[in-house]
Amino acid sequence: MAEVTKELIITAKPTEVQIALLEDKKLVELHQEKLSEQFCVGNVYLGKVRKIMPGLNAAFVNIGSDKDAFLHYLDICPDTLTLNEFVKNVTSGGKRSLSAVTRQPAIEKVGNITNVLTTGQTILVQIAKESISTKGPRVTTGVSFAGRYCVLVPYGDKVLLSQKIKGSAERKRLRQIATGLKPKNFGIIVRTFAQGCSAEELQIDIEQLTNNWRALTDRLATAQAPSKVASELDRTSALIRDLLNDSFHAIYVDDKDLYNEAKNYIKSFVNHGNDSDIVKFYKEKTPIFEHFNVAKQIKSSFGKIVTIKNGIYLVIEQTEAMCVIDVNSGNRVKSSNSQEENALQVNMASAAEIARQMRLRDIGGIIVIDFIDMGLAANRTTLYKQMQELMASDRARHTVLPLSKFGLMQITRQRIRPVTNIDILEQCPVCYGTGKIKPAILFEENLDNMIDFLLQKQVETQITIEVHPILYAYLTKGLISKQVKWFMKYKKWIRLKQNNDVHLLHYKFYNKDMEEIVIWDNQPKPNKTNN
Repeated sequence: MAEVTKELIITAKPTEVQIALLEDKKLVELHQEKLSEQFCVGNVYLGKVRKIMPGLNAAFVNIGSDKDAFLHYLDICPDTLTLNEFVKNVTSGGKRSLSAVTRQPAIEKVGNITNVLTTGQTILVQIAKESISTKGPRVTTGVSFAGRYCVLVPYGDKVLLSQKIKGSAERKRLRQIATGLKPKNFGIIVRTFAQGCSAEELQIDIEQLTNNWRALTDRLATAQAPSKVASELDRTSALIRDLLNDSFHAIYVDDKDLYNEAKNYIKSFVNHGNDSDIVKFYKEKTPIFEHFNVAKQIKSSFGKIVTIKNGIYLVIEQTEAMCVIDVNSGNRVKSSNSQEENALQVNMASAAEIARQMRLRDIGGIIVIDFIDMGLAANRTTLYKQMQELMASDRARHTVLPLSKFGLMQITRQRIRPVTNIDILEQCPVCYGTGKIKPAILFEENLDNMIDFLLQKQVETQITIEVHPILYAYLTKGLISKQVKWFMKYKKWIRLKQNNDVHLLHYKFYNKDMEEIVIWDNQPKPNKTNN
């Protein structure tokens, strides 16, 4: 089986960073990191227990967010009492060493939260799931720091290995190395990426994680609850940490600062130090998502109905607790095949797209898929095995169940953040939803008036007009094009920029700093009568 070629496409916008993962040029993951977003998975907070809920066997913790974080008893780690003593010691000015406090009894797996926490208590928690819908973030007391090869766990004291690491000899080798490098009073979890790496690489990774813990304790010494005391890597670096391997072809970035951060982060890996060359700075004028066909794939991959091929399509319905996917054969019928063969082919093609959609939208919770009915048990088994293979590369924890007697397949998939939902239906920028536009015959006159206003009255030193490619061709065609006529009239060269995302009869103006100039007087205003 040929190895999949992976590319990471990163674009920076004023309010967010968008990251697209391509496998063989096909979009499989889309991540959006809001620059104003504070409460991300992996962040560690010094919180304060606001309310104990004995009936739920849980507590609500104030970490500074709009909604209190939810801490269930099952998310309380065995060493919580010891960690609580450590936090109390550090915040009161004591030593910052884990050995400075006496080990407390371990928390029982089944117990009552009132025996562990009290209202008003200060506690160290880590975000396990982001806020979803009306719910606040879910947190755990099992604080840990994830590196590329290892996870560092305070008061863990054990060396554990990922189950995905194969081979008894390799497992024994990694366990011996990790045991020798394990800091006192810490536990180590060896990640799948550590397979085949050297002792030096593990040592550097563990040292970096130990430094992260020291930085946390330094902040903890002066922190007042609620406050953040440690941050997870930004989404870009975290993706590189968790995904980068020999199958990566390139990482393209259109922002200089992000480009330098990505290069420096990759250089921190011993075995990938020379591979920082795979990070490439994108300089072209065409938007990076458009150049790599990401924008088009986003438009075709989101929404309620997703078309696959040959008329096959999916209907995806998302609720807060469950996602339901209906498989439809459309007009795909091969007269040479039996109904059973047609059903199997439709289901197999749909399974591949469904596995991609789950990763792309980050669908979590319970997923129920209504496949085309198949009569043969062998075909149902084939489809079940195919879905398991397709989801093997999915980093989220998941469970796939065989088809039920009703032809339904049930999948549970780890949910740590809200489902990515992109509205692909756009309001018309020309009529603004009114259904009425100015006469097309007046388009050129209106454009001339706006240019005259900007250059003569608003005295812009330079303007750029972004238009649809068809309009771009019309304005630049001929020896004495419309663009040349503008130059002859105003003695200034007006730049034209083409963009497929701009409506045919719409246009955008930008000043010399490429900041958009919005002029409502010469365009239809939004109809607000129905709002």
